[in-house]
Amino acid sequence: MHAFTRNTLFLLISAATIFATGCNKKPKRPNPGDTVIGPVGTLNPNGVDGFGGGFADGGLGGMGTNNGLTEPGSDLLPQGAYEDGDKIYGLLQPVYFAFDQYAISGPERAKLDAAKAYLDANPAQRLLIEGRADWRGTGDYNLGLGDRRASAAKQYLVTLGVADAKIEILSKGDLEAVENGADDIMAKDRRSDLVVLKK
Repeated sequence: MHAFTRNTLFLLISAATIFATGCNKKPKRPNPGDTVIGPVGTLNPNGVDGFGGGFADGGLGGMGTNNGLTEPGSDLLPQGAYEDGDKIYGLLQPVYFAFDQYAISGPERAKLDAAKAYLDANPAQRLLIEGRADWRGTGDYNLGLGDRRASAAKQYLVTLGVADAKIEILSKGDLEAVENGADDIMAKDRRSDLVVLKK
């Protein structure tokens, strides 16, 4: 009887452990923010042009055509990109910002150059820029900061020649930010996502 009880108890504990570890794994949908942050440039929020300085000097750097993205009319999306209704997430790289800043650094401008090249190659599509902030600060402040980040990215694209009507902006503030996140997580939350609108 004693051996039966020990064996039964062992089986119950083993089954509970297997059940607990097997049930907490959920399929994870790709997040457009799960990218590696590009090289950090020097930000100057007091730059005369509103982009952190250096924009007015013409230092944009050409990006070529289509930049490794899918060809116009192709139904294939690159790895990490996904469609949600009329939106395509992860096709264009997000633009990252320094803490409490909305100036666009030099390395991040290259991502907007690539977005312009994509829009030129796909004239039927438009762009939604979603401005985001990390969890620090009040909700209202972070909504405003997200709006300034999205607006700065839009203004940069308009200055490159993208029609104003082809770009929408939306501030998500800290809505999806990781609260009390580590520095590397918070750095990923300080961004503007470039979402392709198919219609």
